Amino acid sequence: MRIVMPRRSAALCLALAAALAANGAAFAQADAQAKPGAPAAAAPAQAAAAKPAGRAEEQPARLERMHYAYTVQPNGAYIEQRESALKVLREDAVERAKYDSIDYSASLQTLEVIEAYTLKADGRRIAVPKSNYQVQTNDGRGDGGPAFSDVATTQLVFPDVAVGDTVVLNYRLVGKQPMFEGQFSDTGSFSDYAYLGEMTLKYDLPASMKIRKESYGALKTVRDEVVGDRRILEWRYSNREPKVFEPQVAAPFDLTRTNGASVSTFASYGDIARVYGERALPKAVPTARVRKLADEIAAGKTGQREIAQALYEWVSLNINYAGNCIGLGAVVPRDQDFVLDNRIGDCKDHATLLQALLAAKGIEATQALINSGTTYRLAPVPVASAVNHVLNYLPGLDLYLDATAKGIAFGELPWAVAGKPVLRVDRPELEARTPAPLKLGNRQRMDTQLTIAEDGSVKGTMKVELDGRAAMEFRAGLRELTDKDAAELVAKVFERAGVQATGSFRQDDPKPLRSQHRYQVEIDAKQAVQMPGAFPLGPMFMTPQPVAALVGSAQAPLIKDEGDGLCRGGRSEETYRIEFPKTVKVLAKPQDLKLESNGSRYEATYRLEGNVLHAHRVIEDATVGPVCTGEYNRGYSEFARKVLPNLKAQVIYQ
Repeated sequence: MRIVMPRRSAALCLALAAALAANGAAFAQADAQAKPGAPAAAAPAQAAAAKPAGRAEEQPARLERMHYAYTVQPNGAYIEQRESALKVLREDAVERAKYDSIDYSASLQTLEVIEAYTLKADGRRIAVPKSNYQVQTNDGRGDGGPAFSDVATTQLVFPDVAVGDTVVLNYRLVGKQPMFEGQFSDTGSFSDYAYLGEMTLKYDLPASMKIRKESYGALKTVRDEVVGDRRILEWRYSNREPKVFEPQVAAPFDLTRTNGASVSTFASYGDIARVYGERALPKAVPTARVRKLADEIAAGKTGQREIAQALYEWVSLNINYAGNCIGLGAVVPRDQDFVLDNRIGDCKDHATLLQALLAAKGIEATQALINSGTTYRLAPVPVASAVNHVLNYLPGLDLYLDATAKGIAFGELPWAVAGKPVLRVDRPELEARTPAPLKLGNRQRMDTQLTIAEDGSVKGTMKVELDGRAAMEFRAGLRELTDKDAAELVAKVFERAGVQATGSFRQDDPKPLRSQHRYQVEIDAKQAVQMPGAFPLGPMFMTPQPVAALVGSAQAPLIKDEGDGLCRGGRSEETYRIEFPKTVKVLAKPQDLKLESNGSRYEATYRLEGNVLHAHRVIEDATVGPVCTGEYNRGYSEFARKVLPNLKAQVIYQ
């Protein structure tokens, strides 16, 4: 099944639970690739222009210019300067355009605001006064530095902004030290769907630095020359007629298919893994405390796999996530004692602690760098920002582990890191990938038995069995559900649909890290369906992967020229036994259907025995993913379109 943006709800439910149709399968969202070094979230002022809105005149605001300049020192540290000019075109953009913010590392960078002002439509400049600056920092206790994040944010409030005005911000970030000594890398891309009047991207580097560089799409090289002991590179770009944004398949990010550029001193991606390992691996040597802890966790366990599972689960369940995985000032794991004392750490800390625990029990392990966004193919020029997450790899078990991702069973990987290129620190030049998702590995089986009374009240049970990611995601969502909340869950869910109901919700213990889950719902809902009336068959309560979710892409338009897209598959089976009152006659039911296409299949049967309707339907979406060709996605969507009418067909009764 292709994943479509914007995604439409796919679940079709009984009339009594129509408001509960938010049961679609989870999906990976495409990266919002900002210029490297940009804040993780777009500042409000630029967000006003960043939203794809079609033609320039339709946008609430537009970026008239954006200039980037990087001056690189011989040790790899750099000065970054940015200038932006955002013009307000509509009243609904005024409030957002008033605010802009700059995020930076307070310990590694110094911020200098060169100028910030509102340029009025009549040409007047109104400077942002110092009183309109607000600085937020993450500080440590006393003279100590911040434990996990030293990101500071300076927010500016632009004065007297109105339609037709332009807000201008020009600032400089002075770096105190490089991410990796003697190395520099940077990359960025610019959207076809956002207006950008003019953009310049300039790099001023020591001429002695050996670099690799590439540009793609509409970026134009305007300068590449050596001046004295410096090499100057410059690109320009303009997009005054942005494309109209339409629903489209969620595509993997591929820098080479964008308007983008990369510059790097790294000769290969292996070099990135190598320099990371030089600083990270010494931190993974087990301390006496870690050896003692490993013995306690592994007590009574035998065999590498059983011991590794116990150690992985301990780290995943006991160390919370905080901090920056890979970034400026965030490439060296913290000491093991610090992570254990605080029970908190980022991805490097999780991977390093787990590696140390495994080493303490004689299990070989290493670390591996990976992209946690939607990059499934590394660009030709190796840049450090392309790998922003850290995993573990166990050569003896040929197993990747991500202890940072909570709720993931041992031996499984979260969707975001499955089927991707990975840089192993033990073998930096090896072209390795994490395993792709297992075919039909995500499964749901639902058995529903209902009795409908003459007044439309419904009593019944629903039993659900889950396997794979469907189980892990559902368990994670209910891990903190209290007994009190569980007792009230049925009533609250139906109350949101305007139906008075009582019932119970029972499930397996969701706290252990497992890839299977079972739960059962008992329901007594008052006057839940119309009498007489009609409804399509569907889950009466929340389920993560109903049959309808696997045909969700059928509701999106076909895109004839679509390229590769993100995709995922699975199996879902539904069985219904619905008993109507003896005074009610069932006039119509859906027709039996059997379809097959390219390894996927759908089969549905509907049978009436007196006043009892029996229904059974199963869909097997053989999609493996995480990336499928456009041809495959179109073929599956056509298959799903043939299934959809059967799911929408109603049971009619009077």
